[in-house]
Amino acid sequence: MSDMQINRLLAEMRAMAAQAGMRPEASAETTAEGPTDFGALLKASIDQVNTSQQNASALAEGFEAGAPNADLGEVMVALQKADISFKAMTEVRNRLVNAYQEIMNMPI
Repeated sequence: MSDMQINRLLAEMRAMAAQAGMRPEASAETTAEGPTDFGALLKASIDQVNTSQQNASALAEGFEAGAPNADLGEVMVALQKADISFKAMTEVRNRLVNAYQEIMNMPI
């Protein structure tokens, strides 16, 4: 996988995060301190997906319990956001695994 493909993949990750309403903590290129650690960026993205899923689950449980402030529309939107962010994360993982396999199969 070339640098251009990796940059495109990272740009897609940022776009999907923005569409899902998540805010990445750091840019993939650089921060004021220097280059961003890819592992930290990936962990932050996974944590955001986890938070989204936990929030959606809590809203759904509140609605099921009959909480007075639980709105069905809000619950459905939160569940869809959590589902989309999880699917996006899974797709990124699949692409990273494919890139790793390509790199490992390259002749030295």
